[in-house]
Amino acid sequence: METGARAAGEKKRIRFRYIYRHICSVIMILVAVSMFLYAWLDYVFGHSHTGHLIGRGSIILSSILYMILFYVIGNFLHIFRIGIERIAKQTAGMIMTLIITDLTEILISAAIINDFGSILDFTWRYALLCICQSVFMAVLMFFMFSLYKRLIKPIPVTMIYGEYGNDLELKMNLIPQNYQVETSIHYDDPSLDLPSLIEKSVSVLIYDVPAEFEHTVIKLCFEKDRRLYAVPKIADIILKSSENINVMDTPLYLNRNLEMSLPHRIAKRFIDIVLSILGLIVLSPLFLVIAIAVKAEDKGPVFFTQERVTRKGKHFRIIKFRSMIVDAEKDGSPRAAGMKDERITKVGKVIRKYRMDELPQFINIIAGDMSIVGPRPERIENVEMYTRDIPEFIYRQKVKAGLTGFAQVYGKYNTTALDKLKLDLMYITNYSLILDLQIIFETVKILFQKDSSEGFPDGDAGNGG
Repeated sequence: METGARAAGEKKRIRFRYIYRHICSVIMILVAVSMFLYAWLDYVFGHSHTGHLIGRGSIILSSILYMILFYVIGNFLHIFRIGIERIAKQTAGMIMTLIITDLTEILISAAIINDFGSILDFTWRYALLCICQSVFMAVLMFFMFSLYKRLIKPIPVTMIYGEYGNDLELKMNLIPQNYQVETSIHYDDPSLDLPSLIEKSVSVLIYDVPAEFEHTVIKLCFEKDRRLYAVPKIADIILKSSENINVMDTPLYLNRNLEMSLPHRIAKRFIDIVLSILGLIVLSPLFLVIAIAVKAEDKGPVFFTQERVTRKGKHFRIIKFRSMIVDAEKDGSPRAAGMKDERITKVGKVIRKYRMDELPQFINIIAGDMSIVGPRPERIENVEMYTRDIPEFIYRQKVKAGLTGFAQVYGKYNTTALDKLKLDLMYITNYSLILDLQIIFETVKILFQKDSSEGFPDGDAGNGG
């Protein structure tokens, strides 16, 4: 009876966190729309030649359009997930949402008053609006996040693990506002009474357990209405992208396992070329500043090239701004950058932190060796090493290597090879141009995360960036 009461109480708390997020979402939408409406009406009533053209219906229409834009773009960039995303990353997403929404609204507002000559006037107004919204919303989100941590209790988690160790318990406990691992037990522990353990648990997390044991846990959690978290295996990720079909009265999962279609490849290549050329043009002043800084520090070469692996195992030379001392691997032992690596130069620390050392890879993209989005290209020796331990690691070569990718957005620089593979497979098995766009936006957001470029512990292997 006591166990059932505790589970019911925890369910109420879990529902409350969803209610809280919905309330926060509504407040954010209303604040953003209200600030826009103020700027919009200020323009309308300040221009007599448009005032008589704008009726109440048009004002309502412009507000609704702004609300829809803000919600769709914000949802796409995960700004409404208070307490889930990190506050810095979420704030960056909010600012990007406001910039895109306000830029789009310039054209919509000009169209509503049927005067595209007013675009310049709207531009400076909405630019000022965007700045004010960004500051106010950043403060508002910080308050919401702080209140969330005060009001919301973490979800108690019972962890059942196997042989593979990835510090998952530590990672979950580093997000105390969301999770608290109360019990951690090996699936083969003689004292484990699985039905009783699940009965007493509020939520269960399983990883790296045998398939038969996993299926039992899944069915028991379903039967007992217990929240379930499961770390997917490689086969799970591939199967998740399958299509549901029926053969008479038998349900089937269909995995077509085809390469990216020709229309997708053409569209992706076109976008790669256009964005890379634009990137080289727009960022050329930054390129010059970085080149001068790298050269001035130690008189060494500005660029660094290295053999990497891309689609179908093809080798190519990746181009980066040099962030380490000259001959950083003169001892002949290739190794990734450590957390406090003395080989990294002063300029290198800055450009690595904000990923600016990767920008010359626009040239690799134009040359056709890379794409804007895809698995990060690994060093040849790392591919050989990882493939020996994880034969499926070669699956990453089904698509071109990328300047940014799923593992870069949702992982870290020092994420393990197996976890990187799983993240990249989520991209490969669910590819779409929309997903590419989302990853590009998310890449900008992760620049605000300190640990996104965190090095490997000394002595650990990695991909070297």
